[in-house]
Amino acid sequence: MADASHVLHCPACGTANRVRAVPRGTPRCRSCRASLPWVVPATTATFGDESTSSVPVVVDLWAPWCGPCRAVAPVLERLASERAGRLKVVKVNVDEEPALSARFGAQSIPLLVLIRDGREVGRQVGAVPYPQLSAWLDQAAAPAR
Repeated sequence: MADASHVLHCPACGTANRVRAVPRGTPRCRSCRASLPWVVPATTATFGDESTSSVPVVVDLWAPWCGPCRAVAPVLERLASERAGRLKVVKVNVDEEPALSARFGAQSIPLLVLIRDGREVGRQVGAVPYPQLSAWLDQAAAPAR
């Protein structure tokens, strides 16, 4: 288990917060207690910890040279901000982490994989606009009936 932490900035008060991967709960600002948008990078060594969460996790398989990946990044950041405390986004650079790319069978990027309760519950290939991605998350993250 790799012990990684990330600095998340509170959109409400601007405080920098050091956050570690935690399997239960969500990060809150140490100053104002607001829920923080949870967007973190992951490597092969940290992926297990980062993808285990009590909230749905969107794994964003991307590459810096990929135009559609760069287009979907701000959409994911917006969703993480709007769903702070209810969603985690884990970014995986496929060029730096080929084992994770292979694990998810990424043949095209961006590839978004939704994990809930440790299981894959949905996939979205390609860059899609905010309304479509939000609707996909609502449908795929809904508890099974």
